Amino acid sequence: MTQTHKKRLSVVLLIVIGVSASVALALTALNQNMNLFYTPTQIKAGEASMGHMIRLGGFIEKGSVQRASDSLLVNFTVTDCDHTVLVQYTGILPDLFREGQGVVTDGRIQANGTFKAETVLAKHDENYVPPELADTLKNNACYQSGHAQKSVNSEPESKL
Repeated sequence: MTQTHKKRLSVVLLIVIGVSASVALALTALNQNMNLFYTPTQIKAGEASMGHMIRLGGFIEKGSVQRASDSLLVNFTVTDCDHTVLVQYTGILPDLFREGQGVVTDGRIQANGTFKAETVLAKHDENYVPPELADTLKNNACYQSGHAQKSVNSEPESKL
């Protein structure tokens, strides 16, 4: 092998190694930032890993919101009509946060089974259901009778 061939081979090898390292770093970063979406039923079934960042979606159970009087701590229950998960959140809730509405929270499952939320996203109109939640719950009879049917069967209100 001549000196020119050795130089070309080393340049090609360096480029291949550099591209491989860049792809590996990009995939690692994407994997760490990926939040998987789960319903309370999936969490109760053990499909979600404890301690990993996940996204929990469902409806805020009526009568479950409890606010601490001396801090921003809020406890509430998220349900998919089959199972429930207790959520703890410290912070200011969105203005549209209320019982019976759809919610998506990002956070981690704690050892005691509660979900420690870092962010809470509330739906923004009466017919909105987060797409991930709608896809997951589309076969749930409770969801269809309570939330989806309301938006499908409701007629626009007449303006007086």
